[in-house]
Formats: sequence, structure tokens, C-alpha cells
Amino acid sequence: MQITDVRVRRIEREGRMKAIVSITLDNEFVVHDIKVIDGEKGLFIAMPSRRSTDGEYRDIAHPINSETRDMIQSIVLEKYQATASGLDEDGAAGQA
Repeated sequence: MQITDVRVRRIEREGRMKAIVSITLDNEFVVHDIKVIDGEKGLFIAMPSRRSTDGEYRDIAHPINSETRDMIQSIVLEKYQATASGLDEDGAAGQA
């Protein structure tokens, strides 16, 4: 499985959530609403979730092993950092 596209929508308002991301897998399947969160130990991703009837949040889609989670998080955070530093999606300096 490969991540073939990453779309980052930065959040400019105050708070811990810094971006909402969509990823495409193998040019065939997309996962929307991955959140980039600024936590106590740095940036991390939160997979898309929905509030259940008991008030708890449950992931809608998520990796089933740590290697895949680490791979997704690494690629998403790399792309987020590139957009946060003013680079476009191809890593080139963009217009502000």
C-alpha cells in the first residue's frame, strides 16, 4: 500500500488542531478528515472519528498495525511541515 496523494488544509485559528488532511491510497481509496494535532509531546495525527451514542469518539477508519500508522503519520506530518513552511504540495516555494 502506498500513499499516492496528500491534501492538507491548515487551520489558522487558535487551538491544538493544526490541519485537516485527506490521503489517497494506491490512487484508488481516499481517507478524509485526518487531523494534525499539536500535543504535549509534539505533532501527531488523529484518524477520522465519529461520536457514538454513549458520547465516546470511535475511529471510522484506522490502520490495524503500528508500522502502517507510523508510515501514515510520517508522510502526513512531512507534508504538513512543508505547507506550514510555505512550500507548495511539490515542495517548491509558493506564492503567499
